[in-house]
Amino acid sequence: MGLRIFSYNVNGIRAAIAKGFDQWLLQEMPDIISLQEIKAEESQVDTQWLTDAGYRHFWYPAQKKGYSGVAVFTRVMPDLVQYGFNQPEFDVEGRVLRTDYGDITLLSCYFPSGTSGDIRQEVKMRFLEEMLVYTNELKKTRPNIIIAGDYNICHKPIDINHPKKHEKMSGFLPEERAWMDRWEMCGLVDTFRQFNKEADQYSWWSYRAGSRSKNLGWRIDYHWVSQSLAPRLVNAGIMQQAVHSDHCPVWIELNA
Repeated sequence: MGLRIFSYNVNGIRAAIAKGFDQWLLQEMPDIISLQEIKAEESQVDTQWLTDAGYRHFWYPAQKKGYSGVAVFTRVMPDLVQYGFNQPEFDVEGRVLRTDYGDITLLSCYFPSGTSGDIRQEVKMRFLEEMLVYTNELKKTRPNIIIAGDYNICHKPIDINHPKKHEKMSGFLPEERAWMDRWEMCGLVDTFRQFNKEADQYSWWSYRAGSRSKNLGWRIDYHWVSQSLAPRLVNAGIMQQAVHSDHCPVWIELNA
């Protein structure tokens, strides 16, 4: 059986639904979709359409209203749901939601952005270190891991428009990219690049200056998987035609 798993930073689920996210999801019907930056609590959203379509939905909003938060909508009943990763500084912002399906663990993650200044960049770097420790520890008991979500980092020059211009910007800083090298070296695979080596493949565009129409984007949304899952990958891609956010969905298909 193949599993179709999507990930999507919706930049406010209520705003995305107003732009047709719900109809799009019912048309695509992935087995599992992980969401980031939901900016809402479950009680603020009509979810009957999800239930009617056979989705169970798990929400992990930030304590701060209208900020951050992740969720997982799934048509496959998870064996375990875990909210947070035992890091109070980040758990109050609703950044990591774990669901287990048989021998597979999926993490829906919203990595902090550092674009608002030095303080948040320091928060981001702390999160990266804690995420690396957490994932390495988790792999000891759950070796088949998918870490899906908005990483807020472009790994390589191919993943960003005009890389030279962005070398001093949060999201493409040398120390962030070095962290992604370490991430990869600890036994994780960038699923999209297993199937697509082309440039100009982006998942986020600024709302400024018609960036999306000009495809001046960044690839910051990923499914990284442990190497043990790589042989089970069937395909991976980016759905740039879906326009409910400043991001677009990314997806993988794997043999369950």
